[in-house]
Amino acid sequence: MKQYCVNKQINYTLRIFKTGIVISSFLLLCNAGFAQMSAPQKKLDSLLSLNQKNTKSDSTKIKILTEVYRQYMRMRNIDKSEEYLDKTIQLAHEKNLKKFSAIAFYRRALMYHGRSDYQKAEENYLNAVAEFASIGNQDMEAGTYLNLGALYGSIPDYVKSLDVNQKAIAIYEKMGNETDMASCYTNISTIYQNLGNQSQALVYMKMALKVFLKDGENTRGVAVVYELIGSNYFEASDKELMEMNVLPKQKVKLALEHYNKSLKVAEAINDIGLVATVKRDLADIYSAIGDNDAALLSYQKSVELNKTRDDKESYASSLYALGNFYQKQNDLDNALILLKNSLKIAEDNRFLEIEKQSSLCLSAVYEKQKDYNKSLAYYKQYIVLRDKIFDQEKEKEITRRQMQIDFGVKERDYLMKQKLTEGELKRQQQELILRRQQLALSDKENALDLLTFQKAKADLDIQRLAQEGRFANAKFQAQIAASVKDKQISKQEQQIKFDWRVKIFLTIAATLILIIAVVIFFNQRKTTRLNKIINNQKRELEQLSKVKDRIFSVVSHDMRTPVNSLISFMQLLEGGNIEQEKLNRYAASLKNNLTYTSTMMENLLNWAASQMQGFNPYLESLDIHYLVAEVINSLQDVAGQKHLNINNLVPEKSICKADENMLSLVLRNLISNAIKFTPNGGLIEITAAGLENYMELKISDNGIGLTQVQVNHFNKPGYLGAGVSTLGTNKEKGTGLGLLLCRTFIGLMDGKISADVNPSGGSYFKIILKK
Repeated sequence: MKQYCVNKQINYTLRIFKTGIVISSFLLLCNAGFAQMSAPQKKLDSLLSLNQKNTKSDSTKIKILTEVYRQYMRMRNIDKSEEYLDKTIQLAHEKNLKKFSAIAFYRRALMYHGRSDYQKAEENYLNAVAEFASIGNQDMEAGTYLNLGALYGSIPDYVKSLDVNQKAIAIYEKMGNETDMASCYTNISTIYQNLGNQSQALVYMKMALKVFLKDGENTRGVAVVYELIGSNYFEASDKELMEMNVLPKQKVKLALEHYNKSLKVAEAINDIGLVATVKRDLADIYSAIGDNDAALLSYQKSVELNKTRDDKESYASSLYALGNFYQKQNDLDNALILLKNSLKIAEDNRFLEIEKQSSLCLSAVYEKQKDYNKSLAYYKQYIVLRDKIFDQEKEKEITRRQMQIDFGVKERDYLMKQKLTEGELKRQQQELILRRQQLALSDKENALDLLTFQKAKADLDIQRLAQEGRFANAKFQAQIAASVKDKQISKQEQQIKFDWRVKIFLTIAATLILIIAVVIFFNQRKTTRLNKIINNQKRELEQLSKVKDRIFSVVSHDMRTPVNSLISFMQLLEGGNIEQEKLNRYAASLKNNLTYTSTMMENLLNWAASQMQGFNPYLESLDIHYLVAEVINSLQDVAGQKHLNINNLVPEKSICKADENMLSLVLRNLISNAIKFTPNGGLIEITAAGLENYMELKISDNGIGLTQVQVNHFNKPGYLGAGVSTLGTNKEKGTGLGLLLCRTFIGLMDGKISADVNPSGGSYFKIILKK
């Protein structure tokens, strides 16, 4: 229980006091994983670039370095954080700008505090205290002491924790900062609680609660103190309860009352971590009083909430608590799952106490299942961990006892200072009363002088009244004349106000009409633009539907023929009664059918992948001459059957930016089309010409060519290749997907493709790609 309170102390204290709000975000960043690193990395790259550009060693440079090490902290890169922290501190000292070096030491301490590296955290906290004190920043000086108190409480070193909390309180008293002083009271209360002095702990908890309630019921400080008071009552012994004037039978009621108050506030401020902690506290109470249904719901809620957070220790502890509950209820399957998860997290993060508890509970589960081998294995693991923890505790025991003695001395010192402070306040109050009496006597003397003055003043008033009577009549006449003029002026002012109101009304009306007209205009423009987009999408969908129908038609018809041919051919081979000449003829026919089918399937799959965004082009500098040569070599056998000449007229070192696989597939489809529609003995040429920023590639033939309608259809925007494929000069079949695939891939590579008719016969395709 003591360790549990200490852990809570860190989390609570670092988030209660106002500068601690900033710190907690650093601790969370140091402990949290990041699902996406692209945005942080982009910000870091921008900061590093800005740092390189700024070569001056001034305050701007320090601010940039500060942002760089903060970004590295958010990305959990400790080495880089240290590097830029050192640069920031060095430059801040050189320029005597200690406010930057002080906050750098402070943030580095928080980073190591969050990683439980207490030695480095303490060193940097002390450096930060010295720097803040040197520049007179009392608020941050006290806040650093407050965090040091939480750190020493975690070690634990209660003497040092009490000492630094006293220093923080002294500063906050000078500043009149009650809220942060209450955070110190919370720290001190956990010290007493861990030393087993629940009654004294309750005194400080109530002092802290009184201050936090001044800022309203729904604050984190209030929720934390309510939770601590609930734990204080629930964990106190009967003797300690009597010291707190509480009957033992009242402890559960008081603990539940304060836990529920804490839960209500934590839920109101949406503090997930605190809600999870209180849920587990409530579950412990429900389990202790035998309300198993309520206990189960609370344990499950605690696990669910901790699962979404990055506090692995709290998560492992919640898993153990629920698993132990299931074990007691003999729900052994669920208990095994939860306890094994708890044990794994504890082993990975070296949480020895949780590891020990989970091992012992697993041993009990397997014993109930009568699996005595596993039960013994986990019990041995428990014994090892128990001895390890015992050895550590034994080494600390002498030190702990000495600390308790030192703490007693320090505590008496602290209480004596409080008494001295109260005595000083009483003395000052007595001096203030004496001063007030002296002021009262002086007031009486002044009153006597005032009476004398008032008598002389009365005589002067009589003389003044006599003189005023003489001027009264003249003044009355002047008032009558002024009244007439005032009425005239009032009428004029009313008319001016009326005219001004009319102008304002007309101006507002005109403005409203103008705004309405602008809104209507922009809405109409938006509607028109959306209608255009919808119409374009409709046309694209209709064309894609045609392509889909064409694909289904091809697959349903053309896939059946080669498969049936292959089955028939296999049957003939099985029979064995076939002449060699027929066998060769059938094999050649089957090869042609399968070659067509293979080409069709390749184009079909490539097109489908491109439509599903499966292709992401990798653009690189390519020498087209060698790529064209490779494609021609792969198609040489097909061209040789028709005695066609394919000339590669692309000069060497014709470079362009393209994806090698995509461009190879485009060239293969275009040259295959040229072979298909060029008669025997025909000519196919591939040429290239370099423009200023582009490379133009041309595939031409002297075959039957495209009609002007086909050319226009291919070149129009939004071409999706929904037309029907035509047979080649030797009755070669096609699917109509080749040109669609070419158009799609060239578009993906940020290029252009077009078709046209050769004046001398045949047709050509022109591809334009960036260099």
